[in-house]
Amino acid sequence: MVSTIELNKRQEHILQIVKERGPITGEHIADELHLTRATLRPDLAILTMAGYLEARPRVGYFYTGKTGAQLLTDKIRKIQVKEYQSLPVLVNENVSVYDAICTMFLEDVGTLFVIDQNASLVGVLSRKDLLRASIGKQELTSIPVHIIMTRMPNITYCTREDLLIDVAKVLIDKQIDAVPVVKDSDEGFEVVGRITKTNVTKLLVALANDEII
Repeated sequence: MVSTIELNKRQEHILQIVKERGPITGEHIADELHLTRATLRPDLAILTMAGYLEARPRVGYFYTGKTGAQLLTDKIRKIQVKEYQSLPVLVNENVSVYDAICTMFLEDVGTLFVIDQNASLVGVLSRKDLLRASIGKQELTSIPVHIIMTRMPNITYCTREDLLIDVAKVLIDKQIDAVPVVKDSDEGFEVVGRITKTNVTKLLVALANDEII
């Protein structure tokens, strides 16, 4: 867990020294503050890990010039899908629309990912798809979901290594509730997770609590 930190007075003083005199060694900073190098070491480590300072061997400490907000933005832009993805809910392409509706209700999700006999992604079912199929006098137990699903290659997907902020933009731009997280397999794409608006909301809550998980 990485938290945004609130600097104490000594850490603020260290930043000011480095801003004005950097690059500067830890020994010289310690002399300025009339402290031992050992006493100062934890503060320098915190400021470096947080991104306020950069340390270069045999040169000293540099001020990065970034504000707390900029550092937080940098962290957000580095968060990968795998850090927030949740488990996918899958259905076979041959199950009935009725069974898919039951699965969506029981699993309390807004999107189902459809797989074939090789467990490869072949489609996506949204609430709208199932609602549309329910309108009319059709027998829902006799209609397979592959008739109504969105098929490849019209499916938006991502990988575990993609940036979460990029996937969040896709959710907004395409006005969809979820994106499958996939990995390559011999048969196609294996679904290994999902990113939903709820996952993105969890990130927002983490930010509000001053932490990025």
